[in-house]
Amino acid sequence: MLLLCFLPALLLIRKQKAKAAAHPNWHLFQSKMEAEGLSHAAIEAFKYNFGKLTSGESLFVPESAISAVDDLPSYELLSAEDPKLLTSTVMLKLNGGLGTGMGLEKAKSLLPLKDGNTFLDFIAKQVLNMRSTFGVDLAFMLMNSFSTSRDTMQALSIYETLAAGGLPLEFLQNKAPKVAAGDLTPASWPAAPNLEWCPPGHGDLYPALVGSGTLDLLLKKGYKYMFVSNSDNLGATMDVKLLTWFAQSGAPFAMEVAARTAADKKGGHLARSASGGLLLRELAQCPDEDADAFQDVSKHRFFNTNNLWVNLEALKATFAKFKGVMPLAVMQNSKTVDPRDKKSTKVLQLETAMGSAIECFEGAQAIVIPRSRFAPVKTTADLLALSSDAYEVTPDSRMVLRPERNGVPPTVKLDGSYKFVDQLQALIPQGPPSLIKCTKLTIEGKVAFAAGVIIEGSCAFVGSGDEVKIVPPGTYTNQTVEL
Repeated sequence: MLLLCFLPALLLIRKQKAKAAAHPNWHLFQSKMEAEGLSHAAIEAFKYNFGKLTSGESLFVPESAISAVDDLPSYELLSAEDPKLLTSTVMLKLNGGLGTGMGLEKAKSLLPLKDGNTFLDFIAKQVLNMRSTFGVDLAFMLMNSFSTSRDTMQALSIYETLAAGGLPLEFLQNKAPKVAAGDLTPASWPAAPNLEWCPPGHGDLYPALVGSGTLDLLLKKGYKYMFVSNSDNLGATMDVKLLTWFAQSGAPFAMEVAARTAADKKGGHLARSASGGLLLRELAQCPDEDADAFQDVSKHRFFNTNNLWVNLEALKATFAKFKGVMPLAVMQNSKTVDPRDKKSTKVLQLETAMGSAIECFEGAQAIVIPRSRFAPVKTTADLLALSSDAYEVTPDSRMVLRPERNGVPPTVKLDGSYKFVDQLQALIPQGPPSLIKCTKLTIEGKVAFAAGVIIEGSCAFVGSGDEVKIVPPGTYTNQTVEL
């Protein structure tokens, strides 16, 4: 059954929280979270998620329960701009993620991209440029994690005017207990107690805003709108046309979506529930038998960019309506308590996605944006593409696809030996090859690019043996090169 937010959802919330409270292990989780100093909002959010887990209900959204979305408003048709709205708007970047998946031990946003600038440098320059352009002291905040806060704040200290509007520069996201898969107790790992906790997903934005007091502070200072995006998406700047559209629409919540390509087929897509409302389905919510339909970009045409617009007054009202819980779809991820020790205790990590809140606001909307507003880095393959000449830096410090790409990024496939950033650097010691005319680049085996390599169309480079093979300078077009 899909989540229907309003009276049925309120009954469902009560049901799930009651199930969690009645579970013999719930008091163990509550005590652990209280001892850790987590807020009431964070505990209530996890209580709802734990209730969903223990209810026995399916956490999947099958293809049979949804329909495709066809018609949406388009950014290309927007014209109205009201810069005065910037005075009541805050720009928020989610910055809680470590780049561990890319071999990093610090915030991914501290990774250098072009000309020595990191994600954080680009973001800070975007905000300062916006203030200068419009003569408005645009409010800016970060949602950091306990892992990213110190390094992030130190890196941004060179931008002395970045904090504005009497607001702190950051608030912290919560953490959630890992659940032992065997008996549904809080996972225990005395050798490294920090491994007993996990990020609750970026759906934690909402309880973190409430529990930290940030939402009330923003409302007290007269802020009405919030634009939220990920710190690894440098295309997602504050856009006055979108802000004006959102304010004039009267919508409580809006999601920026983009047309799906082959590169996006595993990303969460927009759909409609049986009642006709908009919903977000993530891959983790898709049954195996529906995987092909999930990845059919001709059917499910729009993916969530995680660029969101939120009416803060509506958010406050929604929390009140649902008795302090945002009833988001829950995703269950199976892990080991120590990710590096596959023999350690098997655990479940309960996560939510902030985009799934689109179900929880009556009248929520979505709008199709140009690809220029979506340039994230999730893998070293993304990093290779973004650092190539397929992308350029705009005068206002955005990273966008070159016009010649017609809105379609190159598809880059790297084998597992290039998973980490230092391995990628060994692949491109002289800088990335030219990808401006590349449709697909595939790398297998030990390869390194010399300077002056130009790739056009779809090309594969295959290195054999244990020694690194050098790709000589030159133009390669629609071919497989075995070295």
